[in-house]
Amino acid sequence: MTESKAMILGSSGPNLTADEIALYRNERPWGFILFARNCLEPSQISDLVAAMRDAVGRPDAPVLIDQEGGRVQRIRPPMIERYPSAAALGELYRRDRDQGLRAAWLMSRLHAFDLIKLGINVDCLPVLDVPIEGASNVIGDRAYGFDPKTVSDMGRAAAAGLKAGGVLPVMKHIPGHGRGMADSHHELPVVAASRAELEAHDFQPFIALKDELMAMSAHIVFTAIDPDEPATISRKVIEEIIRGHIGFDGLLMSDDTSMNALKGTIGERAARIVGGGCDIVLHCNGVMEEMKAVVKEAIPLAGEALRRAEAVERAFGPGDGADESALRAEFHGLLAVS
Repeated sequence: MTESKAMILGSSGPNLTADEIALYRNERPWGFILFARNCLEPSQISDLVAAMRDAVGRPDAPVLIDQEGGRVQRIRPPMIERYPSAAALGELYRRDRDQGLRAAWLMSRLHAFDLIKLGINVDCLPVLDVPIEGASNVIGDRAYGFDPKTVSDMGRAAAAGLKAGGVLPVMKHIPGHGRGMADSHHELPVVAASRAELEAHDFQPFIALKDELMAMSAHIVFTAIDPDEPATISRKVIEEIIRGHIGFDGLLMSDDTSMNALKGTIGERAARIVGGGCDIVLHCNGVMEEMKAVVKEAIPLAGEALRRAEAVERAFGPGDGADESALRAEFHGLLAVS
């Protein structure tokens, strides 16, 4: 793999600017992430993805998107059909476990059909957070349910559907965002649950899927583990909980550096992410001055982070050759029954 820096960057709009091309070419991000502002129509998305990869000289560079369904779906009609939320699928699971699992697999397999045509090879799914009553709606209906078993089962099915279609999953938000009483896009959630409560509830889905290749961190303070730092920048949480108790040995990326749960300048945030032990710094909003601050702090992929990144790149491959029309009809049939 051509030497890359341990960062994933966004872009400002539907086409790369000259400054973005120069930044990518000079600083070599490992991957990229797309948002709704980048997605106007299919051929434009494909061209944008190709331009990103061309800028770093890597034809299979990871290109990520949050295509969950429900309210977090970056590519929407008329380009791609609107998919139901995880909570809607979870309700089907509660009525009929087998149908729910099949629906979760099918929806992810359809996501893969949609995304791979555009050159997108990573979907930031499944959401493995297990909410509690009264928690912030930032997770809300993005979760499959309120119990670890439902979330684990449905998350595993969703991840499998993506991989069957040649798209790799990113489980989020490790080690769990379900107890957050604040939206980490705007402020820092602080969770006071005991470690025993966290181990029995919040951590369980991540343990169940610990062999996945990628995960995204949670910008949340767990006072029972590290009362001072959110998980994203806490070496104790990352080493003792994510790597230790949960046993996740895949590529760990931060949640977005520009989210205001993290304090300090963008550069200071990026430096603390690197220092805390995340493998990859994620920056999403495409603001050039912020990206320049991130690239100053990001380091070349090396050691364990490089090993994990190379494992991800080796896992990219063709889908299973399934019949898209048949699977789409089956999925809609399950929803109609529900």
